[in-house]
Amino acid sequence: MGTISSAACIGGGTIGGAWAARFLLAGIDTRIFDPHPEAQRLLSEVLANARRAYGMLTSAPLPTQGTLSFSDSLEGAVRGAEWIQESVPEKLDLKRSVLAQIDAAANPKALIGSSTSGLMPTDLQRDMKHPERMFVAHPYNPVYLLPLVELVGGKKTTRAVLDNAKAKLATVGMTGMIINKEIEAFVGDRLLEAFWREALWLIKDDICDTETLDNVMRYSFGLRWAQMGLFETYRIAGGEAGMRDFLSKYGPSLSWPWTKLTDVVDLDAGLVEKIAAQSDAQSGQRGFRELERIRDQNLVGILQALKAGDEGRGWGAGKLLADFEAHLWKAAPKLQANPSNEPLKLLEVNVPSAWIDYNGHMTEYRYTQCFADASEALLQMVGVDTDYVKAGHSYYTVETHIRLVAEAKLGDALYVKAQLLPSDGKKIHTFMWLYRASDDTLLSTYEHLLLHVSSKESRSVPPLPEVMSKLKPLIEAHAVLPAPDGAGRSVGQRK
Repeated sequence: MGTISSAACIGGGTIGGAWAARFLLAGIDTRIFDPHPEAQRLLSEVLANARRAYGMLTSAPLPTQGTLSFSDSLEGAVRGAEWIQESVPEKLDLKRSVLAQIDAAANPKALIGSSTSGLMPTDLQRDMKHPERMFVAHPYNPVYLLPLVELVGGKKTTRAVLDNAKAKLATVGMTGMIINKEIEAFVGDRLLEAFWREALWLIKDDICDTETLDNVMRYSFGLRWAQMGLFETYRIAGGEAGMRDFLSKYGPSLSWPWTKLTDVVDLDAGLVEKIAAQSDAQSGQRGFRELERIRDQNLVGILQALKAGDEGRGWGAGKLLADFEAHLWKAAPKLQANPSNEPLKLLEVNVPSAWIDYNGHMTEYRYTQCFADASEALLQMVGVDTDYVKAGHSYYTVETHIRLVAEAKLGDALYVKAQLLPSDGKKIHTFMWLYRASDDTLLSTYEHLLLHVSSKESRSVPPLPEVMSKLKPLIEAHAVLPAPDGAGRSVGQRK
């Protein structure tokens, strides 16, 4: 099943454009068909925000961005594409017509997903000659950040197609949840619809305003749901006795008249104006794109925080990010240990929101993280990879010295260079510099001593020959370089 070799997006609006950004940033060549006169401008804005978000989301090396092209026809856009995503307006007749055109022009083995949020896939398949490869692929916005896609097949969709789609989505950092039966609005929007109805009643009855309602969500259960969902949260609420005890205690409350879920609010002009006015007061001082950027930055911070959960193994959506990063590291071109009389460039990274302290600057230990990641890149370069470590050998840090010279801020692009100082391979002695890419300002220096160990013998030993053969030429090439300014310094030493 593998990765997606090429993609096509039919419709480049809010959802279609974000799908295109997800594909492009995963390294997939993507063609767009959208007759809107400003489609290219709108997509460029979405892609700019997506690039900014990805720069904060992960330090894993992203693949070279896929090639974006616009087609003058639907047929030209889908020709040869392996994954085709339809995201035209939510009108059954329109979607049927577009899907039939896609079906006629696409490669017979191409996967065809629809971004519909409520139309039944069986209804959408009606006029297709190859309906077995068509399914609903319902994402959540922003598609380039949120990982969930509801995969819903129609009566003629094969299970193998859904399994194939699920596997391919994993390679672009998304998780496909296969829904067992097709129902109106699927699963996510069914839950959202119930929540939305109750929220409308709370506003109509003056229980609270829109800002209060949003605060209730984002300061409490919204944070819980982001990492554990509904049933697992309630299971924990049951304590040691578990879910059965929880249901026995709280199940009867479902019959109490707490909500108005069975009584649909009349969304008349008065209520529409009331909600709109409150929303304007809450958020109207910010532009649409600024709100998007704020949203993306917040999501990145949550995802990064969740990735660090469970002792670094990731929790909830953070585990999906950790798995995606592992895929990116595995697929990334390996740095080559080419000896030269120049310091090695080992790392490029953007400062994410999770790295910022209360002063608005990159917090101290993140400087060390940059150098630690650069050291890991150096070890990968000389062959100290996962397999080498699993075989019982590694390098351990035994001493460091860091100087903080200038401040890094949110979104700054940084890079690290390294010089190998005289050492014998059993010890690796390096000196590193951290720079801001925009103006090459020196931000920090780092002196680092690593010791090669055998984990099986619990003692220091020389590296294996395959590592030494790559390491020794680098040490010799750097031996002609002058000693770096700051090498050998101690804490508190005067300049």
